[in-house]
Amino acid sequence: MNDLIHQALSKNGLLTGFAVVGVMIWVSYFLSDRLTHGRLHGSAIAVFAGLVLAYVGGRLTGGKNGIADLSAFVGIGLLGGNMLRDFSIVATAYGASFDDLKKSGLPVVIALFAGVIVSFICGGLVAAAFGYRDAVSIATIGAGAVTYIVGPVTGAALGASSEVMALSIAAGLIKAILVMIATPLIAKSIGLDNPHTAMIYGGTLGTNSGVAAGLAATDPKLVPYGVMAATFYTGLGCFLAPSVLFLVTRLIVPG
Repeated sequence: MNDLIHQALSKNGLLTGFAVVGVMIWVSYFLSDRLTHGRLHGSAIAVFAGLVLAYVGGRLTGGKNGIADLSAFVGIGLLGGNMLRDFSIVATAYGASFDDLKKSGLPVVIALFAGVIVSFICGGLVAAAFGYRDAVSIATIGAGAVTYIVGPVTGAALGASSEVMALSIAAGLIKAILVMIATPLIAKSIGLDNPHTAMIYGGTLGTNSGVAAGLAATDPKLVPYGVMAATFYTGLGCFLAPSVLFLVTRLIVPG
């Protein structure tokens, strides 16, 4: 029976991948709703669970592809590969309206660029403080501090190691969780009570899941505005981090 199940899973790898990811997302959102009342977004729990599975897969097989190194779950490697990852990013960007961004005014545009650049610098400084001295690693971890999507996109473009890419995802995940928790606590003191400030907030911090959960806990009516700006933030990060910001990093840190 075990052999039959193993063969069915491995021969239908992509379907198995969709099923595993679907169950993980369902469980993650269930836990988010029941245990944190939505304050810790389900996507953050799912990303953390994925990192744990990747670690377990690596420990069991000694491979470099996480859970996908187990033959029964090889389809997850395709599902999480470059093609579908880039497709998801493009699909997310198409959900935002450039006209709405123009109507929001110059402050949101400034917030987008400032948010990406400051996050990149902070992440790069932390990477350097922990002993990374090559431009590729510093730029990849810096991009992870932008968001946990920008990190692996930058790492794949620059040829970073799987270890560094995992660290970039972890950095983005920590940022998302901090934004989820802190947003309702600081909302009143920073005037986060209208669509305009919500867009500036989303453009400054950028993490979609963190901003969505934080604004939902503050005022659900603000969520679309913050998430729209955060979507542009992700796209801008994917454009700047592996190009302009990496070139600047290489000028400062050769190698």
